[in-house]
Amino acid sequence: MQRILSVILMFFAGIGFALAAVNINTATVDELDSVKGIGPGKAKAIVDYRSKNGPFKSVDDLKEVKGFGEKSVAKLRGELTASESPAPAAKPAAKK
Repeated sequence: MQRILSVILMFFAGIGFALAAVNINTATVDELDSVKGIGPGKAKAIVDYRSKNGPFKSVDDLKEVKGFGEKSVAKLRGELTASESPAPAAKPAAKK
């Protein structure tokens, strides 16, 4: 009985993981590469674009990244999110 419950719990945990959208504002190259339709080159292009231009406002902003067009963004829309990245930690005040 415990074995069956364990299998059921693992199944539901796997579903939750599979349904989680990858945040294009915080994901690493490896995390982006794990999304079907994004390979290592496109994943690196996303991270490079984000580093140069700041966070994405929406998934549609991917159209500005080389290698992404209207169709590819439409296919990826359910897999990705562009929620705000966490605010950077406040820097301590300099002593005078």
